[in-house]
Parts: sequence; C-alpha cells; structure tokens
Amino acid sequence: MVEVTVMNASLLESALESVQWTEVRRRIFRQLIESLIYEGIVSPETAHNADGTETYRFSGRDADGTEVAYVCTGRRALSFGRIRLTHDPVLRVANGEEREADSLSAFLLETAELLGADDDKLSTFLEEISQTWLKDAVAQEHRFAKGAAVSEATPYDDLEADVMEGHPYHPCYKSRIGFDLQDHLEFGPEFKPGLKLIWLGILRAEAKWSHLSLFDEQSFLREELGEEYDRFENVLRKKGLDPAQYVMVPVHPWQWREVVAGGFLDQFRKQSIVLLGEGRDEYRPQMSIRTLSNASVPERAYVKTPLSMTNTSTGRILAQHTILNAATLSEWLGELHAGDAYLHDDLRVVLLKEVMGISYNHQGLHPLLEAKVYGVLGAIWRESLHGQLEPGEAAVPFNALCHLLTDGTPLIDAWVQRHGLENWLQSVLNASITPLIHLLYAHGVAMESHAQNMILLHENGLPTRVALKDFHDGLRYSRAHLADPNRRPEIQYPPANHPRLNRNSFIEKEDPAEIKDFFQDAFFFINMGELALFLQEQYGLSEERFWELAAGVIHAYQRKFPELAERFATFDLFSDTIEVEQLTKRRLFAEGGVRVHAVPNPLALYRAGEGR
Repeated sequence: MVEVTVMNASLLESALESVQWTEVRRRIFRQLIESLIYEGIVSPETAHNADGTETYRFSGRDADGTEVAYVCTGRRALSFGRIRLTHDPVLRVANGEEREADSLSAFLLETAELLGADDDKLSTFLEEISQTWLKDAVAQEHRFAKGAAVSEATPYDDLEADVMEGHPYHPCYKSRIGFDLQDHLEFGPEFKPGLKLIWLGILRAEAKWSHLSLFDEQSFLREELGEEYDRFENVLRKKGLDPAQYVMVPVHPWQWREVVAGGFLDQFRKQSIVLLGEGRDEYRPQMSIRTLSNASVPERAYVKTPLSMTNTSTGRILAQHTILNAATLSEWLGELHAGDAYLHDDLRVVLLKEVMGISYNHQGLHPLLEAKVYGVLGAIWRESLHGQLEPGEAAVPFNALCHLLTDGTPLIDAWVQRHGLENWLQSVLNASITPLIHLLYAHGVAMESHAQNMILLHENGLPTRVALKDFHDGLRYSRAHLADPNRRPEIQYPPANHPRLNRNSFIEKEDPAEIKDFFQDAFFFINMGELALFLQEQYGLSEERFWELAAGVIHAYQRKFPELAERFATFDLFSDTIEVEQLTKRRLFAEGGVRVHAVPNPLALYRAGEGR
C-alpha cells in the first residue's frame, strides 16, 4: 500500500508539472464553453470575424467585485449547429491585462451571475469539473510517459483501454466521483489493471434473474466458471448450506470494498448472502469502466457490474429492472435479427446479446434500507466479441475513429491513406448507418449506438459491418409503431423512484418523434457529428460533403425499400430540427424533467437527395 501511495504521489506530481495538465484544462474549457453557448445557458457578447469565426466574450466579477472577462474564438458548425472553439487558449481579461485563463473553477464562479445556476448544483458541477481535470491529466500523463504503442493493428480489447478520450461533448467526461486517485489507478481502464471478481451466493428467494431461453442460470454459470463453480458450491456445503438454494453473483472489487461488504451485514449474518471467495479469472475494465472483459479466457462473456460512483454526470449502478430486461430484450432482438434476411445475411450485423442478468431483490426491504442497496448488487453477462469475427476481420470501437495517437496522427490515418478518404468514409457510412435505419424503419426499434456501443468491423482498415451492444437500457420503441406489436417483449418497468436517479431509463415511448430523436441524438449527433468535425479538422473534408454522403446512404436505403414509405415519414430523419439532450444544463439547474433543445439537423439540407 505504501508503494502504491508513493507511486500515486509521484504520478500526481508529474501530471501537475506536465504539458498534459495544461492540455486537459484547455480541452475542458473548450467543451464547457461550447456547451454553455450551445445549450443556451449563456449568451456571450459575440463579434463576427472576417475569417468566418466568432469571438465570444463572457463578463463577470472576481471575488473583490472587479470586472473580468473571458474571451475565446470559435464557429457555429453545420453539424447540428454545434459550437466549435478553436484550439487557441481561453483568455481572461482583468485590470487591463490579458492572460490565459488557468482556472476552471474561477471561470464558473466569476461568471456565476451570468450562468444563473442553482448554488448546490454549481457546487457539485465544480467538483465534477475538477475531478475530470485531475483524472484525465493523470491518465494522459501515464499514456505519454509509457509511450503507448497504439496503431491500426491494436487489438479490440486493448483499444477499449487505449482510447481514453471519454465523452467528446460533455465537459465532465472523466469525473468518476467516488473514485479517489488510487481507485483511478487501480480500476481505470486507461491503466489496464487486472481485476479479480468477488463472488457471492445469494439465496434464490432473495434474488431475481432472467436469461436467454437456451439455458438456465446454473448451466450458464457452470460453463462460465468451469471448475470454480464446484469450488464455490463446496464453500456453501462446508457452511452447512444447500448450493441448490443459492445463485452465484460476481461483485466488482471496488464495489465490494466500498458498498457491499458493509451494506448487507444483516444478509451476511442470516446467510441469505454468503461470501464465496475471489474468482481466478483476470478481468480488465472496458472504457465504460463497469463492463469487464475476461483477460484469462477472452471467449467468456463480458461482465457488467454496478459501481456506486458517478461518471459523465450519471450514476453507474445497475437498477433491477434493467438487469431483468437485459436477456429479454436481447432474445427479442435476436429473433428479429434471425428472421430478417437483409439484416442477418446481407448486412451480417452482429448482436452481442446480454445472455443473463441477476439482481439482489431489494423490493421487500423497508424503504430506508432499500434506498441504500438499490441497484448496487447484481450483474449482466454479455456475449464476447471473440468468436464473432471472421478470418481476416478486426474490430474497433466506433469512437476510436476520432482517436489521435501520441504524435498527433489519427488512428485511422493508415486506413485513409490506403483506401482513400472518401472511399473509406463511404464504407464507414454504409456499414454503420444502414443497419440502424433498417432497425428503425423496418422494425420500429431505435438503438442508442453512440461511442463504444457500436463496434466497427473491418478488413485491412476497410469497414465491412458492425457489432451492436448494450441493449438493457439502450434502445427505444413505441408499441404502436413496432412492425409486429403483438411480439413486443414483456419488459420490467422502472419503479416510481427511479427517475430521481436516471430520468432516461425507459424503453417504451408513445411518440414516434421521441423514438427518432433518441436514435439521432445518440448516433448522428454524437457518432456522426464528431466524425464529421474530426474529418474536417484533420483532412479538410467539408461538413457539407460528409452529410451529403450520409444522406445518400439513407436515400439509397429508401429506394431499395419503397414499401416502407409510410415509415420513412413516421421516422423522418430529414426533419428540419431534432431534439438533443442538454447535458450541461441539467447539471446546473434543478431537475425539471428531461432537458432537451431543438437543434438544426444537417440531413435536412439533403432531404430531396440533392445538395444545398
């Protein structure tokens, strides 16, 4: 422990003195100011420049009441009207002097009157911003210090750790509230730690689970655990307990230490929960932190476990209804997939099904006790990508397409040079857009395919198809607009108190426009929007050309399936505006429902299949 603490202090000291400390602060400043303007939280004084950029000026006062101003330069992009700041530093003007702004907290406090934020919310937001700065700076310093050898040939499992940028729009993209610096090093994916799960036995009467119909929970766990299953059963027998009365559940080591070991004392005393021991397989966290890949036997399932921490302003527990919906939704999607020759045979889409979920059943507890253990104990198992790839095929998380190597070269550069920019991009668009709009148009299902939720499969860098994942809380549909409403899945609904923790945790909505916007916000606004901006900045490809090519894929699909014309109108991807979440605004103001705003849709320019 002493050695780890010394290493932490050394790494922190190195980070504080590094170029990365400054670069991370500048990045957070950019994303913070971009979102403040974009979401209408502030309206800075704006001057239009001859080169098409705009200069933004924020007025405020320091602690002594002296007038200060913050000045930066950017532009309003074609892609959803996004604000995009240049990489020039944000400047602070005070007492006639102009210097680089070097304090994120000072900016928020000195412009607090302009922001008009709730005081308690602003205090929490300041902590999230500060922790993002600290944790990303330490991660980036580690990355540059070790000279991470990421390349086009880096395996998928390594990319899940090496692609460490986090959310490209949210300013609190790596806050990890609940993790201290040591936890960050021990459990953060950037550091590629080897973790071993803690296994518990939960009395079956106090657990709930669901699984694919191909097997039961015992046969699946026996297959996953191998001889360890027998070892854990023997632990129960030695305590005089009947293994048949228990179901086995893994716990993340941080969650065990911080929450579970002390949060279920009555259950441990009564032996309704029993500690079975540490598993032998070594796991590594993926970029989502709570999903772990098996490093010992990569073909075994990924395991998603709850973490009672906050990242990107969202709690990372696993609510019981989402655990129970995991296999149900996966089975339903699998049936749609198997019965759709275009999806299955032509597009060859891979669905990484969530094969089983187990949750401690907290519903019988007193409300005060239930609140403490809600969503903190359970797991979801997802199929591994290993075994799904064909010979000569490799995989990359979609958000890795915008990753820069330590020398500033795009990860995709070798592929772009090999295949040509537009040819390569067309393959990306064909492989990614087509299956998602087919699910939407033909089946009425909207996927939340943002960031790493979509995996791009490729041959020698040329995209061929996609793998989709994270279904338990990552899709939406309207019953009335499903292709076959009678075959809809029988899902569990969120309890009345759940929206307090996550207002976006639902599967069904009545309004098809909300279904469409959910899809466009996740996929087009995040994945496609970031790629459009990245390709313009790195290769000079205009946003207009990007969205023209993207629209062309949609038009080609619509020509192929004219019988779905009514569905094209119902889920109008070419609408003038779409609604996207206000991720920063909901952190600064008291909860008032889901916060969204209407933004211009770049696809609307190509509704007729023609240019602007």
